[in-house]
Amino acid sequence: MTKIILNPGERVDKLPSQNIRIIQNPDMFSYSLDAILLAHFADVKGKGKGQTVDLGAGTGAVGLFYSPKTVGQVILVEIQHELAEMSKRSIELNGLSDKIHVITSDMKNIFDKIKPGSIETVLSNPPYFELNDTTKTNQDEHYQLARHELTIDLPGLAQVANKLLKNNGKFYMVHRPDRLSDIFAAFASRKLMIKRIQFVYGKVHKEANMVLIEAIKSGRPGGVRILPPIIAYNEKNDYTSEVKNILYGESW
Repeated sequence: MTKIILNPGERVDKLPSQNIRIIQNPDMFSYSLDAILLAHFADVKGKGKGQTVDLGAGTGAVGLFYSPKTVGQVILVEIQHELAEMSKRSIELNGLSDKIHVITSDMKNIFDKIKPGSIETVLSNPPYFELNDTTKTNQDEHYQLARHELTIDLPGLAQVANKLLKNNGKFYMVHRPDRLSDIFAAFASRKLMIKRIQFVYGKVHKEANMVLIEAIKSGRPGGVRILPPIIAYNEKNDYTSEVKNILYGESW
């Protein structure tokens, strides 16, 4: 792996199970468990030779963590220049420059660089919160864009994913359970048929705080599978054995 000089405020975090290191700056944005669980949840079609796109990639965590599962090219799309530059250096740090590439762009404007209908798998850990008259956005620009639908909303994201994917290509997303009705509506109207759902709970007896979703472009309606839940923490606030295995066990 290549040695990379870090800028002020940056650090390197590692996901041991995938042997992937990510350059982060906590003052801008840092990945969390949702990115890891999404990369773990997302399947690989066939031998994994098709292209993958990570929409709203941030520092590249989802795409980088997913990359050991596939032999095909991975494209990270990120609108924020600083985060895209960090992801480029993380790609170099992991020796993956021949496999993973970055497009610094609004995801709605990428079709001059990526041919519509050419992508096998789309991944996204998008902003979770809608904008409305009562929205209290974080004053930091990086966190505003990461957490709130400033540049794209759920219908817009679904439209981009639909346009990127081949027929029967798959879209994987992590989001909040309280947005499920919006997710179902946005996906159904854009021919993204939801096929698998997995809820993530902070602790036993608590409400779900994350939902992982798999959808197929132009798939047949119906046949939705609800997978067993993931419980993140035990009563001692330590990771459960399942999550520890995802983080520190064998490569997925």
